This record gives sequence, C-alpha cells and structure tokens, in this order.
Amino acid sequence: MTMYKTILAAIDLTEEADQVITRASELAGIHQAELVLLHVVEPVGYAYGGDIPMDLTELQEQLDKSARDQLTDLGHKHGVEDRNLLVTVGRPEAEIHRVCEERGVDLAVVGSHGRHGIQLLLGSTANGVLHGAKCDVLAVRIN
Repeated sequence: MTMYKTILAAIDLTEEADQVITRASELAGIHQAELVLLHVVEPVGYAYGGDIPMDLTELQEQLDKSARDQLTDLGHKHGVEDRNLLVTVGRPEAEIHRVCEERGVDLAVVGSHGRHGIQLLLGSTANGVLHGAKCDVLAVRIN
C-alpha cells in the first residue's frame, strides 16, 4: 500500500465540504500524513466576462476574505493547522494542480456528484483534476 505524506482536500465551502474533509482526514490519520485544505475562488471577472466596465477589486477582496473565514472555521473544526489552510484565486483545476506540485502532495481528495451523461462519474472540476494530476486523486462521492 502506498504511504501518503501530504494529502490535499480541495473543497468548495458548501455544506458538502465536510464529507470531503472527513474522508481526507481519515486517510491522513491512517497514513500519519499532513492534511492541507484548499479552496479556490474564481476571479470575479470570469463571472462577468469583462463586459462590465467597473473595478471589481473590492468585490474580489470581499469574496477572498469570506472564503478565508469559512475555510478557517472548517479547518479548526477538523483540526487542520492554519498554515495548511489555503485560499487561492484562479481556475480550480489549475490551482489544485499548482498547489499539489508546490506542496509535494501525494493524494488530492475532491468531491464528486453523481451525474448523468458525460459527467456520469465525475463533476467537471473533479474530472479536470484527475486528468492533469501528477499525484493520486480520490473522488469522494457526495451524498
């Protein structure tokens, strides 16, 4: 069995994040691994496509702060050290890959919703993480 040293749980800060963190935390305990929690905030400009001629800096800062506060609460609830609570801005798949490489992650844990059709097994983010990862990826089925 592979021994993991660093496990990353990539979460979306919904109520379902607990399921992903719990699974990652259990694995970290089994492997005596360090647990890192990551939430990626998508840039506000992505949502508006740059069509609105306004400065969105303040809105982005508010979203970042809110994400950090929520992640801190979740991290403390699950006993994760503050230094392992990460909020980044960007495209989720790319940021998860980047952080995995920078932190030497052995296993990335992501949530996956059951879908039909093309997304039958994995959601789009989980699928993107799986296909570009240089480490093992565990997709936790969200109930």
